[in-house]
Amino acid sequence: MLDPKNIRSYGLTGLSKDVYAGIIVGIVAIPLGLAFAIASGVKPEYGLYTTIIAGFFISLFGGAKFQVSGPTGAFIPVLLAIVIQYGYENLLIAGFLSGIILIIMGVLRLGVLIKFIPRPVTIGFTAGIAVVIFTGQVANFLGLNVENHEKFYLNVVEIAKNITSINPYSLITAALGLVTILFTPKITKKIPSPIAGLVISTIVAYLFFGDLQTTIGSAYGGIPSVLPSFMFLDISYEKITFLLRPALVIAMLAAIESLLSAVVADGMTGSKHNSNKELIGQGIGNMIIPFFGGIPATGAIARTATNIKGGAVSKVSALIHALVVLIVLITFAPYASNIPLAGIAPILMVIAWNMSERKQFMHILKSKTADSLVLLTTFLLTLLTSLITAVEIGIILAVVLFVKRMAEMTSVTKVLPDHEHNKKLVPNMVYEGHDCPQLSIYTIEGPLFFGAASLFTKSIMEAINYRPKVLLLRMGRVPLIDTTGESNLRSIVNHFKEGGGAVLLTGLKKQPEEVLRNTGLYQLIGEKNIYNHAEEAISQALTKIDKESCCSCKYYAFKECSGLAKEPARVETKLAATR
Repeated sequence: MLDPKNIRSYGLTGLSKDVYAGIIVGIVAIPLGLAFAIASGVKPEYGLYTTIIAGFFISLFGGAKFQVSGPTGAFIPVLLAIVIQYGYENLLIAGFLSGIILIIMGVLRLGVLIKFIPRPVTIGFTAGIAVVIFTGQVANFLGLNVENHEKFYLNVVEIAKNITSINPYSLITAALGLVTILFTPKITKKIPSPIAGLVISTIVAYLFFGDLQTTIGSAYGGIPSVLPSFMFLDISYEKITFLLRPALVIAMLAAIESLLSAVVADGMTGSKHNSNKELIGQGIGNMIIPFFGGIPATGAIARTATNIKGGAVSKVSALIHALVVLIVLITFAPYASNIPLAGIAPILMVIAWNMSERKQFMHILKSKTADSLVLLTTFLLTLLTSLITAVEIGIILAVVLFVKRMAEMTSVTKVLPDHEHNKKLVPNMVYEGHDCPQLSIYTIEGPLFFGAASLFTKSIMEAINYRPKVLLLRMGRVPLIDTTGESNLRSIVNHFKEGGGAVLLTGLKKQPEEVLRNTGLYQLIGEKNIYNHAEEAISQALTKIDKESCCSCKYYAFKECSGLAKEPARVETKLAATR
C-alpha cells in the first residue's frame, strides 16, 4: 500500500502511471500463468488463480515496492515433482505450510541469510532449472504424446523413445509461435512478445489445423470464467510431517527467488526493499492461495522488471495487474480452450533460455576455481536428483572449500629481530645459526579458526618440545579467533605455564581480545603479558631469559646479543619495526 506520507504527492499522475504499468504486466502475466501451471502438472486455470489472488495479497503485504508475484518458472520442476510424488491435494497443503515457514522466516528476521547463499549455487540451480523447463517442453513443441516423470533423465529417455512420432502440425504451430516471440520485440516494444506468440499460434492452429493437435480444451477441459470458491484443506499432523520436506523446498525457493527479484528491482529503481517484510508478504499470499486451488507463488523477476519499465511508481501497479488478469479471466476464459499446447511450449522455452544465466555460468566455469566445482556440482545435482539436494550439497561444498581457502591463508612463521643493512632491527626468518633456545617469537597471520587451528598447534609444537623460557606470539594480523582456535591456544599456554615458561601476546585485535576475555584465557595469560607492540614484549622477554646462557650458546638470537641484553632501552628503540 502507499505510504500515508506520500498519498498527497501521489495524485492522478502517479495513479495513471500505475494503471498503465499494471495493465502491461497483467497482459504479460496471463500466458505465463497458464504456461507455468500446465508445466507444473496442474490445470491451467490454477496459474491464473495464483496470479490474481496470491499476486494481490503478496503485493499488499510485501516489503518490495515494485515487486510483482505469481507462479514462476523456477517452481516448475519442484511443483511437478511434488504433484507426481504426492498428488495435487498434497501440493496445496505443502504450499500452505510453506507460507507459514516464510512468515516465520520473516518474523525471525532471516531475510538477510539469503544473501549468504553463494552465487555459484544460485547460478547452478537456476541453470539446472532452466534445462529442466526447456527439455520439458520439447514434447509439446514436437507434439509428442509422452508421460511426465519426476526425474529429468527419465523425461529425456521418454522423448528419445517417441522422437519418431512427431506431430507436424504441432511443430509448425510451435515454430510459428517461437518466431513471433523472437521477432516481435524487434518490430514493436508495445506488444508483449508472449501474448503475440500465443495469439498468432492459436489463430493459425484454430483456422488451419482444427483438432489435429492437443489444445488446453482437449487436455484439461474448459477454463471457468469465475474465481473458485473457498475450499478446506485436509490438514493433519500426519500430513504436516509427511509434507514438511517439500514445504521447506517451496519456502526456500520462494524466499530466494523473491529476494533476488527485489534486489534486481532495487538496482533498477534505486529503492530499497524490506527483506523480512517481503518474506511475510510472500508467506501470507502462499497461505491464502491453497484454499482457492492455486499453486505456490513467488516474486517474478521478468514481470517485476516489466512493471518498472512500464513506469510503475508504487505497489498499486502490482495490485492492478492482478485485477487485469481477473477481468480477462471473466471475459475471455472460454476462448482459452482453443490455445494449443504447442503454442505454450515456445513461451516456456524462451523463458528457460532467458533465465539460464548462461553468461554467468560460463564466466564462473572458465575461472577454473573452487567456484567452478560448486557450480557444476549444483547444476548436475539439480538435473539428476532434486533441487533441495542440489542446494544442500552445493552450500556444504562451498563452505568446505571456503574453509579450506581460509585455512590456507593462515600462516605461522618463526621470526627473530635481525639487523638489516646495519641500520635497524626487523623481524626475519629463523635459520641455522640464527636462533635462540630461550626466546621463541612467532608471527601468526590469518584467521585462527577450526580450519587452521591444527596448523597453528603443529607449528608451535617445536617451541613446546624444547621449552624456551618465553614464547611470544605476534597476533596483530589475526582478524578473528573462534573457540577451536582459543582452545588450542589455551592448551599451549597451559603447557608453557606448567613448565615454568611465559607466554606473551602482542597486537590483539578487537574480536580475538573479546573471545579471550569471554573465555577467561585473557586472564589466564595475564594482562601484564599482553602488549600492544612487539618491542615492548621483547624488552620484557629479555628480562626473563638467562643472558649468560644466551650469549654463550652456539645460537645467537641477535647480533651483539650481549650488548642488547645489557641495554634494554636500546632494544625498545631498535625493535620498533617489529610491531
